[in-house]
Amino acid sequence: MVGNLLLRGFIVGIVAGLLAFAWARFFAEPAVGQAISFESAQDEAKEAAAKAAGKEPEPEAPEIFSRAVQSGVGLLTGLVVIGAGIGCLFAIMFAFAGGRLGDLGPGPSSAVLAFLAFMTVYVIPALKYPANPPSVGQPDTIKYRTGLYFLMMAISIASTIGAWLLRRRLMPKFGSWNGSLMAFGAYLIVIAFFFIVLPGINEVPAAFPAVTLYNFRLASLSIQIILWGSVGVMFGYAGAAALANKDRS
Repeated sequence: MVGNLLLRGFIVGIVAGLLAFAWARFFAEPAVGQAISFESAQDEAKEAAAKAAGKEPEPEAPEIFSRAVQSGVGLLTGLVVIGAGIGCLFAIMFAFAGGRLGDLGPGPSSAVLAFLAFMTVYVIPALKYPANPPSVGQPDTIKYRTGLYFLMMAISIASTIGAWLLRRRLMPKFGSWNGSLMAFGAYLIVIAFFFIVLPGINEVPAAFPAVTLYNFRLASLSIQIILWGSVGVMFGYAGAAALANKDRS
């Protein structure tokens, strides 16, 4: 049964990745292009200042992939792979959550799981460490920034699982509604604590266009909405079909 769900999740994830790619090409790439243009202008200004001071400008790093490849095949491959991974992960979550979401059917259960996963995996970490265009940030801090982002993601996932387990323990004594509120309150306290404790990062140049930054972050959010939303909706039908086949066999 789980293998059947994994296969369906894999296919659903690929379709979601294709939908996200179509949206990214239309909406996200202009913001990325504007950010790269800003970076190029900054580099040209530094090069002109170095020449005026009689210094040799720093050599440019070799371009491994052209911009056309990055925004085309590279973006397509990345989103399809991510979508397939999300689909397989979602299939496992769906199998684990079976019967643990009350009387919800496969469709509503899939939608609830997709929303919770979207909030846990993307929204909460992004609130602390929002997405920045590729031209923003110091190259020397890439590993540091990436590590903090994935640490926040791990904390968010662990806190969500912990809140879910806490809710199940509180429900017999306090009821479904009160137990859920208490577990959610505990989750908010944990997340707020780490929001305060973990260091903040702000490497956006003062001259960077605010509109470009806003459009890029909005595009990143919309891509994730399409990925998780598409998986949640499509897997609701795919999961229902898998369960129906199981009942008939």
